[in-house]
Amino acid sequence: MQFSDLGLSEQLLNAVAEQGYQTPTPIQAQAIPVILAGRDVLAGAQTGTGKTAGFTLPLLQLLQQQPIPRRPRPVRVLILTPTRELALQVFESVQTYGKHLPFFAEAIFGGVSIKPQIQKLERGTDIVVATPGRLLDLIQQKCLDLRHVEHFVLDEADRMLDMGFIRDIRKIIALLPASRQNLLFSATYAPEISELAGQLLHDPVEISVARRNAAADTVDQLIYPVKREQKRELLAYLIGDGNWQQVLVFVRTKHGADRLAKQLIKDGIRCAALHGDKSQGARIRALEQFKSGEITALIATDIAARGIDIDQLPHVVNFDLPQVAEDYVHRIGRTGRAGAEGRAISLVDPEEAYLLAAIEKLLKRQIPRVADTGYDRVTLDVTAGKPKTKAQPQAATKPKSKTAARAGQHRAGRSGNSDKPGSGRSHSRPARPAKRSPNPSR
Repeated sequence: MQFSDLGLSEQLLNAVAEQGYQTPTPIQAQAIPVILAGRDVLAGAQTGTGKTAGFTLPLLQLLQQQPIPRRPRPVRVLILTPTRELALQVFESVQTYGKHLPFFAEAIFGGVSIKPQIQKLERGTDIVVATPGRLLDLIQQKCLDLRHVEHFVLDEADRMLDMGFIRDIRKIIALLPASRQNLLFSATYAPEISELAGQLLHDPVEISVARRNAAADTVDQLIYPVKREQKRELLAYLIGDGNWQQVLVFVRTKHGADRLAKQLIKDGIRCAALHGDKSQGARIRALEQFKSGEITALIATDIAARGIDIDQLPHVVNFDLPQVAEDYVHRIGRTGRAGAEGRAISLVDPEEAYLLAAIEKLLKRQIPRVADTGYDRVTLDVTAGKPKTKAQPQAATKPKSKTAARAGQHRAGRSGNSDKPGSGRSHSRPARPAKRSPNPSR
């Protein structure tokens, strides 16, 4: 099947072709005709399967089929997202595929001045991509009217509930006209999602391109059992020895992100931290530097789990396992996107064994362990829901393998100009690639 088989307009097909794509992903092939038919949709898909283009393309066409309203234009499409990063990603998708169409779109989110957003809304806009808090602020200030919304999209609904937005969502839904098309997209499912879908959707078409709460088959997953105090050294070695040029590292706390970034910089690795305490400008700058190759490692909390969309991101590392098992699926979904191969590595200490057990229960499989990490062996076991460590006898106090010895060389190389694998100075600055265009397979 080609995009030309889906009934899209010539303008939209041209925009897609300009990005170099002809074949839709499974979620796009199933969702686009149904949305064009005006049906409500409940879609479950793994991250990285192309759902953003799966709803932006048909919504743009539905607007195209109607007369253009007089100014100020009323908001006819509302897309609600949980994070600022995801709002920007969806907004960029709307701009990319709507470049040949005469529509206005605006991204509305907090963390930046509200005045420029008010000024843009005063001229009128056809499409609003928003986070719940800032959207309600603008509505309370009477700067935004939702009475003319014809198409409502709730993107990453599971993440919305995880972040405590259910009350805001219900307030927003109450302001929408009764007659509208509703689209609900969620990477994972829980009873709360089913309840919300029952309240929001009318006779929906259910679309699922993969089993629920599952990681993509294109992601190679590995577990490195290692003590907590050895994680940073192992991570630095993996980056240096593998000559990784781009790796997204997830940590549990904002303080942990800042601390790890400082430590890796001392190891000679170009990196930046990304978390909720950073200003919006700093977050955008860090993402742009990561996408362009100016920095090798981006150290992020879960705020970035749904908002980073990078073509061919090769590596994701869980420095800390997430407290919620479903977040593991979201995290590793940043790699192995749109059919590309990716690797997800988790550094797991014995105290996190119960978190790993919950993840493997969700995935219904055991993730392969690396038998020899080069450090003292630890066994990940869980008894009565609590971690249990089984110490393995060691023949010597020195690192067990050449891997750990090379990791030591990595640390020593920080003060010199060593070109040995794993040394801090071995990280050559990668050439900056051309700016990547949004991919309809996202």
